[in-house]
Amino acid sequence: MIKYYKYHALGNDYIVINPAECPLEMTPKIIERICHRNFGIGSDGILWGPINQNGRTALRIFNPDGSEAEKSGNGIRIFSRYLIDKNLVMTDTFKLDTLGGTVKVEKLDSEGNLIRVAMGKVTFDSTKIPVAGADREVINEEIDFGGQTYKATCVSIGNPHCVIPMRKISADLAHSLGPIVENHSLFPNRINMQLLEVIDRNNIKIEIWERGAGYTLASGSSSSAAASVAYRLGLVERQIAVHMPGGKIDIFIDDDMMVYMTGSVTSVSEGVISKQFYNELINLK
Repeated sequence: MIKYYKYHALGNDYIVINPAECPLEMTPKIIERICHRNFGIGSDGILWGPINQNGRTALRIFNPDGSEAEKSGNGIRIFSRYLIDKNLVMTDTFKLDTLGGTVKVEKLDSEGNLIRVAMGKVTFDSTKIPVAGADREVINEEIDFGGQTYKATCVSIGNPHCVIPMRKISADLAHSLGPIVENHSLFPNRINMQLLEVIDRNNIKIEIWERGAGYTLASGSSSSAAASVAYRLGLVERQIAVHMPGGKIDIFIDDDMMVYMTGSVTSVSEGVISKQFYNELINLK
């Protein structure tokens, strides 16, 4: 009996699976099948946890293609809501360990519908993102993507992002440009892409292509990255509302470039993987 818990954060949906309730190893093939929207439960990824890591609470974040992500802002908020729902945390503030670093979480309402995450400090250092070539800050760099030159800024907030400011953005452009950017030779670990449109000094719009997941309605780490780039380029103030097809996330950037993300989480369902589907998963090993 493998239980699962499904949530979404502004349309970015994840399945939470507790290792204590699952005898399966999360192999890439199993992850891919569970996340498949026709042959599985369907989601933008799996949150695997809680994991006891030297007395600290950790989680692993898997993309729907079976790869592992260092960090996900929406995933962290969703996993935090799961911990709150199951009374696995009893305080309004707590910390979580991810591959992309430790984050501080704060519950802002009684139900855990609104959650604030200290996402960490951003860096534009090419060696830390990483971006190939000479050691540098990758800011407003002209890069050829698919035969056209764009000015791009790359940043890491525990996971890598390439932000491309434009006068007008669209989902169609994100679909066409995203795979090219994600798999560009400059990015040895692949990269997440955001198309950025500045609305005013406190509002931006983004379209998102996520590494290992594809086109995404909303993303916490993408919001954090795009807002940080807009702020570094002098296009916005430090309090920024990030508008995405799935909804809005609020970002605050302090003097040390520490990013604070606030957004909603919605519980969708709880379920049990059927015996037939379980047998299919076993045979995928």
